[in-house]
Amino acid sequence: MKIIKCEMKHLDALTKLYDKVTEYLVSHINYPKWTPGVYPGRESIREAIEKGIQYACFDVDKAVGAFILNEDPQGAYSEGEWVTDAEEGEFLVIHTLASDPECYGKGTGKRMVDFCIETAKECQKKAVRLDVVPDNIPARKLYEKMGFVFAGEKDLKRGIEEIPTFVLYEYPVKK
Repeated sequence: MKIIKCEMKHLDALTKLYDKVTEYLVSHINYPKWTPGVYPGRESIREAIEKGIQYACFDVDKAVGAFILNEDPQGAYSEGEWVTDAEEGEFLVIHTLASDPECYGKGTGKRMVDFCIETAKECQKKAVRLDVVPDNIPARKLYEKMGFVFAGEKDLKRGIEEIPTFVLYEYPVKK
């Protein structure tokens, strides 16, 4: 498996992956409360690729995982109970991390999160942060298992009625 920063030529493969993931979630338990075809959807993926923040994990030529990695918390991260004293720009944020349902339990999520931590180290960031829907137990277990620290459950002022609060996590990057 290899992780790459995506280009526009990857748009179809990522759209197919995220559609597969959201369809699976809707037919099982939609932990992150994603909406098929809307978020993550083709337009949000296109925007992330254009901004240079969309990544994917490929097994040979098949996208088996994807995520966004940037410096934008997209909300009131100042509300968090962070263990690392870091201003915006001094930490990276993981968004929209997803694995192909056929790969659940095979380490794809761990590999992607490891990549994010290594990228933060290389970029000399102080931390990796993220937020999850409180009921997203599989994501929470992954991050906790990987050493992320709980930083509170907060209203990030995103205006999403069905998700009034998010659970925050942080991985302090050691130099």
